[in-house]
Amino acid sequence: MAPEENTFRAYTQQQGTAYLAWRPGYSAELFKIIIDHHTSTGGQLNTIVDVGCGTGQATRDLAPYFTNTIGLDPSEGMINTARASADSPTSPVRFEVSAAEALGTDLEPPIADGSVDLLTAATAAHWFDMARFWPSAARILKPGGTVALWVRTRMAVNPHRTPNGPAIKAAIDEIFSSELDPYEREGSILTRDLYVNLPLPWTLDVPVEEFDRASFVRKEWNKLREGAENEDLGTGRTVTTEEFERLTETNSTVTRWREAHPDKVGTEEDVARKMRRRIETLLHEAGVKPGEEALRGEVAIVLLMVKKIQ
Repeated sequence: MAPEENTFRAYTQQQGTAYLAWRPGYSAELFKIIIDHHTSTGGQLNTIVDVGCGTGQATRDLAPYFTNTIGLDPSEGMINTARASADSPTSPVRFEVSAAEALGTDLEPPIADGSVDLLTAATAAHWFDMARFWPSAARILKPGGTVALWVRTRMAVNPHRTPNGPAIKAAIDEIFSSELDPYEREGSILTRDLYVNLPLPWTLDVPVEEFDRASFVRKEWNKLREGAENEDLGTGRTVTTEEFERLTETNSTVTRWREAHPDKVGTEEDVARKMRRRIETLLHEAGVKPGEEALRGEVAIVLLMVKKIQ
């Protein structure tokens, strides 16, 4: 069964604007890796479709490589945010409301069959119905076209580079476990596990045979594990506790918690605020002065790429 996700789909433009303000973009190096792989394996640079594009961060960063760029998302609020944040009314990026399972068949004009060179999804595929996505992807991709799916885990504290880091990491883990786990969905688990169980064309009950299994590539960066300190591809950054709180607010699990506790949103009982205050207390215990509270955060990234058979 596909992971059910209506949280981001229901986002208003106001929520989308907050998401855009606090959710960081991706490293230019990641985009170069994707484009280099795509072109070195015969891919062209005419049309890209970024599906589950949200506020369009990755879409806009990929657009300069292509003649035509389309961003799709099922959330009208997210698409309105993407359109409002475009560089100009004549931006070369076309943002449209359409789900990953439809991939533009519901647009006017629709995305034509066999017209897309590269199909991307940035931290979104875990919410797709992959049994419906893969046939749609095969339909709109050109022969030799590429699908690139990547995901970034939620930010974790680097215990080796943060004052009182082990205690802070334990405190955050405890709050997630005790308060947020009931609001987690299957997509969140797929993300945390770096897509090891994400359905692929050849693992479906009805395989999608248009994809070349031999072309499949999986790359990981900064896989979070005990004792790891590598922060490749911009996966590590120092953030203030306020920034950590705002970033945490963009987590879909936190959004669902807030929907269940509307009276606590924005108060000291808000789960993101409680996390921030606990971090600040532990930093103070380590000698960090008020007003100077910061921590080293890190994420892990996985990238999956596969080609349509020529």
